[in-house]
Amino acid sequence: MRDMSRQKVFNLIGLAARARKITTGEELVLGAIRNGSARVVVLSNDASANTADKMKNKCSHYGIPLHEFGSRCELGHAIGKEARVVVAITDSGFAKKLSSLLREQEEE
Repeated sequence: MRDMSRQKVFNLIGLAARARKITTGEELVLGAIRNGSARVVVLSNDASANTADKMKNKCSHYGIPLHEFGSRCELGHAIGKEARVVVAITDSGFAKKLSSLLREQEEE
């Protein structure tokens, strides 16, 4: 069951990417957080401490939900790119569904 729900999260991120409703890369995501277009941020479990702290602080300051999930390779693979450390979802529908899936993952 756990692998299925993990896959659902990656599938949803991939769907959002194909719909062009994501921003990736540290600087672009920070920009999306600042300008209010980021709805939820997904940070890889293997992000550097510096990047993780920066994202957590910005998300906390701007009131944007942040979830740590998957490795950089898994996140990159989900969106059809090279490894990605951080992804921001910019669509509220995708963000709402993703947040609920990620909360389920965290509870397991």
